[in-house]
Parts: sequence; C-alpha cells; structure tokens
Amino acid sequence: MSDSYRQLLDATLQHVEGLKARGVRHLAVAPETLQALAAPIAAAAKPPTENLKPPAPPSAPSLAPKTETSSFAPVRKPTASLEPKPVNAPDPFAGVPHFSAGKLAGLKTAAFAALRERALACVKCPNLASSRKNVVFGVGSLDAQLMFVGEAPGADEDEQGEPFVGAAGQLLTKIILATGLSRAEVYIANILKCRPDTPGETSGNRKPTPAEMATCIPYLHDQIDLIRPKVIVALGATAVEGLLGKTVGITKLRGNWQTYRGTPLMPTYHPAYLLRNQSLGIKREVWEDMLAAMEKLDMPISEKQRNFFLKA
Repeated sequence: MSDSYRQLLDATLQHVEGLKARGVRHLAVAPETLQALAAPIAAAAKPPTENLKPPAPPSAPSLAPKTETSSFAPVRKPTASLEPKPVNAPDPFAGVPHFSAGKLAGLKTAAFAALRERALACVKCPNLASSRKNVVFGVGSLDAQLMFVGEAPGADEDEQGEPFVGAAGQLLTKIILATGLSRAEVYIANILKCRPDTPGETSGNRKPTPAEMATCIPYLHDQIDLIRPKVIVALGATAVEGLLGKTVGITKLRGNWQTYRGTPLMPTYHPAYLLRNQSLGIKREVWEDMLAAMEKLDMPISEKQRNFFLKA
C-alpha cells in the first residue's frame, strides 16, 4: 500500500469516526464509488487457478504381500519438477488510484471549500442569519499545526467576514508573531460563525447560547477534522465550553492541558480579557500557555522568548 493511499485512508477513517462520535449513523455513498472500491477486492478474493488443482484421491491399499526392505534405505528427495511452483497473488489494491501528496492536498482543499459553502449558506439560526452581515468561517493554513478557537465574531469580524480582526484580533496577531509564526501559518476560527445578535443595541457583544453553539459547532468539528492540527489553543471559557463541554472557570483550566478527541488542547484567556486587564502577571500567564504549546509542537524557543513579561 502506498504512503499516499494510506494517508487518504487514515484521513477518511478519522473523518468517519468523527461523524460517528457526533451521532451520524448513515452515510450516502454513490454506487459508482462502491463499484470502484469493490472491483479490486473482488479480484484479490478470486484465487488463481494455476497450480491449485485439488490433490488426487488416495489409491486403494494394495493387497499384494509387501517385500521386506531395510529401514535404513535412503530417502529420495523430490525432484525439482515435483516441487510446488510459487503463486503470485494479485495486488489487492490493483485498480485503486494512488493519490500523490498534491492530489491529497487538492482533495482537502475541495472538501474545505464545500464545507465553507455550506456554512456561508447556513440559516439554521434565523435570528443570527437575519442580523449578520457576513458568515465568519475561518482563516489560515489548511495544514496548520497550531489552531486557535475563539468564541464568536464581533462587530469588526462581522463587517469584514474574518475572525479576530478587531482590537482583540490585533493582540492575538502580536501573540502569534511572538512565537515566530504568522497568521498565515496557523488557523483561526470560532465556535460560532455568525455574530450573536443584540436586538435594540448598537454596540456590544453577548455570549452565544448553548443552543446556538450546539447548532453551529459541527462546522468547527469538520474544520478540525480536515486540518488535523497538532495543538489547539482555546481562547476563553466559551471556546472551552464549546469544544469540551466544560463550564469550569477559565482561571481554573488555563495552563492545564486538556484533550479534544485525541488532540492536545490548551485553554487560555481570550485576548479581549488582556485588553481589559493590563496586569503583567496575566500577560505572563498567557505567554506561559503559548510556551507550553510551542514546546508541544517542538518549536525552537529562544531565551528572549522565555523571558517575555518577566519582572526585571
């Protein structure tokens, strides 16, 4: 089995397991796909007929008297013509297309584009669909090893259709740059793809309701399944609640590794909290969380980076 085919198989199995974990019990598969998959298996299951004839039935025992022979008579080795010939079994994956790394990347890109189109057209929350300006799907690299998950879009994000572009987003960008990465090298998304509506208010934000999070989070699950980051950083209590279902205060969870379906997850404070609280100690706690994420990713850490926000 080629490495590219194995990668595709692993990705498919993980995606199907993810669907199963979320309660999906049936998948629609085109008959042509089943035929293409079954063809090589059927070919492999059919045994070769060459040199596999059933052995002749044993002959009836002779009634003639036996002639005495020495028990030390030499045993003759079978001649080469009587030795069984090796059977060349057919390749069980013959006929199955082997996908190159470029082809796999193309399949991921296409799957991600289809997911984005579904999210952009989503109207499952009528109140959010009627008040939003843009669906804020996500931004960054589809091959990102580090993924950030926030709460929901704010006014700036709703206006531009991109997550974390306001004041909190600018601070998040500075944090990412401090690790030695860029926004283009990570992936940034939210629990909610639409800004929570605030009827009768011209400014401000509100926390998504549990029903809104439950309705929207399958899009995020699919994003994570396709990107397959090595580390997730959950920004704030709402992100932790949406991903892990935990409502424990962020002050108790931050800095302690959690697990999202096998992926290490680091809870930390939301950048908006840092804007409200300019304490050097709080900034240092967030940076320690980022250092832990960098270590988990085997990223190089300089002495200067380790000393960020330490008192002189």
